[in-house]
Amino acid sequence: MTRDTPYLDPLLTLPRLALKTGTTANTLSAVLNQHLGVNFFDFVNGYRVDDAARLLLACPDRTVLDIAMEVGFNSKSTFNAAFKKHTGTTPSAWRKTGSVVNA
Repeated sequence: MTRDTPYLDPLLTLPRLALKTGTTANTLSAVLNQHLGVNFFDFVNGYRVDDAARLLLACPDRTVLDIAMEVGFNSKSTFNAAFKKHTGTTPSAWRKTGSVVNA
């Protein structure tokens, strides 16, 4: 996921990622659920949030929305919810503090 960065594609789906990895959607879903304990969307959004967290600190002149779109989110509200779920804080608070705020 980090080398080819398919998570940057806002239209990425479970079947498309399965095809890229040479497996079936059912197999990929089972692996994510059973071995990582996450569903497809949480898995992909984790990579997106990690990228966004880095960009929020590295590029203070860019808007939160611009960064959200660059890392593959389709809306600011979806981005904010995923970011808070994965980091415990909002993107704006992350940018201000430069680190995770415990929720």
